[in-house]
Amino acid sequence: MALTVAIRVQPGSPRTAVGGIRGEALVVRVTARPVQGKATEAALRAVAEAFGVRRADVRRVSGAASRDKVVHIDGDPGRLASVLAALRQ
Repeated sequence: MALTVAIRVQPGSPRTAVGGIRGEALVVRVTARPVQGKATEAALRAVAEAFGVRRADVRRVSGAASRDKVVHIDGDPGRLASVLAALRQ
């Protein structure tokens, strides 16, 4: 099973962190700059780490060149939903 999550990427942050919300999107801060997809890849890695899944279990559904993205996370839906709830605080 899986969970689909809207994220808002903030590239060029002082540190990488996942947490908080902006509108309905989970905020993902990354140190990488938005050049040649580096910020997107860093955001996907950060999401995987925050949700405790492998990077291969996180894929971008939309938003390749946008700060607003939708990602699909494979894993136990109950556990993923509880992690999402904690990260949104």
